[in-house]
Amino acid sequence: MFLRKLFLFLALVILSLCTNAQKRPIQPNDIYHQQNTGSAQVSPDGKWMLYTLTTTDSAKDRRNTDVWMMRWDGTDNIQLTNSPDGESNPKFSPDGKFISFTASRTPAGSQIYLLNRLGGEGVKLTDVKGDLNDYEWSPDGKKILLTIRDYEDTAKKKGPKPYVINKYNFKRDVSGYQYDTRKTHLYLFDMTTKKYDTLTRGNYNVGQSQWSPDGTSIAFVSNRTEDPDKNSNSDIYVVEAKAGAAAKAITSWKGSDSGPQWSPDGKSIAYTQSTSDENFIMYDQSILCVVSAAGGEVKMLSKSLDRPVSSARWSKDGKTIAAIVSDDCERYIAGFDISTAKMTKLIGGNRSFGSIELHPDGHWLTTMSDPTLPSEYYALENGSLRRLTKVQDSFVNKLSLAKVEKFTSKSKDGTTVSSLLFLPENYKGEKLPLVFSIHGGPVAQDDYGFDLTRQILAAKGYAVVAVNYRGSNGRGIAFSKAIYADWGNKEVQDILGAAEYLISKGTVDPNRMGISGWSYGGILTDYTIATDNRFKAAISGAGSALQLSMYGVDQYILQLDNELGQPWKDKNFEKYLKISYPFLNADKIKTPTLFMAGEKDFNVPAVGSEQMYQALRSIGTPTELIIYPGQFHGITLPSFQKDRFERYLAWFEKYLK
Repeated sequence: MFLRKLFLFLALVILSLCTNAQKRPIQPNDIYHQQNTGSAQVSPDGKWMLYTLTTTDSAKDRRNTDVWMMRWDGTDNIQLTNSPDGESNPKFSPDGKFISFTASRTPAGSQIYLLNRLGGEGVKLTDVKGDLNDYEWSPDGKKILLTIRDYEDTAKKKGPKPYVINKYNFKRDVSGYQYDTRKTHLYLFDMTTKKYDTLTRGNYNVGQSQWSPDGTSIAFVSNRTEDPDKNSNSDIYVVEAKAGAAAKAITSWKGSDSGPQWSPDGKSIAYTQSTSDENFIMYDQSILCVVSAAGGEVKMLSKSLDRPVSSARWSKDGKTIAAIVSDDCERYIAGFDISTAKMTKLIGGNRSFGSIELHPDGHWLTTMSDPTLPSEYYALENGSLRRLTKVQDSFVNKLSLAKVEKFTSKSKDGTTVSSLLFLPENYKGEKLPLVFSIHGGPVAQDDYGFDLTRQILAAKGYAVVAVNYRGSNGRGIAFSKAIYADWGNKEVQDILGAAEYLISKGTVDPNRMGISGWSYGGILTDYTIATDNRFKAAISGAGSALQLSMYGVDQYILQLDNELGQPWKDKNFEKYLKISYPFLNADKIKTPTLFMAGEKDFNVPAVGSEQMYQALRSIGTPTELIIYPGQFHGITLPSFQKDRFERYLAWFEKYLK
């Protein structure tokens, strides 16, 4: 008996050693191996779920999305589409017999296709003229609600035309110059007659539409102010589901109301409301609210929580609303009692929960990611998670990944700040070179979800730190708004406070510290190296420089007008100069810095990176500028993403190792 146990023990040890030996550090070309799930829905009978799976073709340097179907018990997983065009937004018909999805398989653009659940090819259902943005089946399956942007007959155009621009907010990343006056409205498609009825009209846009449970009405979101370009307002409207019906506003908050969700009995609508009613509400967090479907007094369920709430979904019995709460490095699922507003955490921990959808039996379908596993779908049943999809196993099982732990540090002014520390898998307690990886926003937070960039950096032997500096969310509205019109001050204190903490603990080598970030993370990188010369290397992506020169150049005109003011008024000019101190004090920057940007970025245009590069090049500080052709604010081409990772590693290797 003893020998049998001994042999079993030795076999397990050998198996463990072999398994570990097969693992390797993550590297830049693993960007091609990671797959991504999305757009899930449970079948009406609760036995199946639809989802999309996006894969990367390294040879063609592109991604493709297909529709899959899995049994709720996880036993069968079936690929339903397999075309080079890509499919999205799959939905079950209300009777569960058909599966619809959108695809652009003809020159007419995106259309709805219908697939018999028993098999066969997808058949084109609609012939929409215009841009199909979204769709939803009516509860009885007889109609489909379409969200369509007005049609533009490009065939009549002869050659390129100049952009005639009249809008106040006239630039937007990806979509470019905002000269197009077309509007987005709701239409009803009859499944029997195949005819279209116009539901909304007017010189405004609508979106986020949803059928009432009985199919008689539709809720949607729209900004119907006189000049929508100059504010962040949106209200929730309800309209009867018939042509010519008049829509009624059921909210009147001057800020943002969004994400309407009908209660199971159709008497109430849950939604999220912005905390502020200012024209510009970046430093904000959403509050979970409920209002009668006829309008009236609004009940705020999460106001006292002082944390952002999103993805609200009603429970089956209509007594509670489940939602995602962002809270100090966590994203957990909570339930809010309608009558008492009491919050109960349904599930949390050192992980990050994403979307949630109700299962017909009252359970939940959710996405979850943790530091060593990208997002997968799970069933949340009686407080316990049951994993459904396993698309990431082939990606992560062969990799040795960084350990992630949370720590708190004190900034110079006494503020407590939370950060996440990524340590190499084989870390043994030695002092490591340090790389700060700073998130953008600034109103966002780093949480326990999987982060490919930081994992790649940690795999090369760096301690990687993600700081939730002031301006981040997850710590309350005052924490987010602490940097209002005072950029690059408190945030830098928070980064340096985290550095001092790790130095005092003996975790990092104070002589080998680097910093990097994208968007506001890039801007904050510039602020930090202009403040402290201890950093031996920096990588600034999609940042800005002379903030005065951003006025009318980027997409943040509402922020600049409301947070800093128009430059020619009062003492606003000095405000712009104050927050431009990295560029205006470039001669003090000694840190070798790599600047990066997308050529077509209208979010934070490449001119900011160009200005900083030129300044450091002029004074002789080692620098380099990388411009990614055809890319916007987010670098999306797989080969460019890989290239960016490789340049990160090469730059830090050169100056920190």
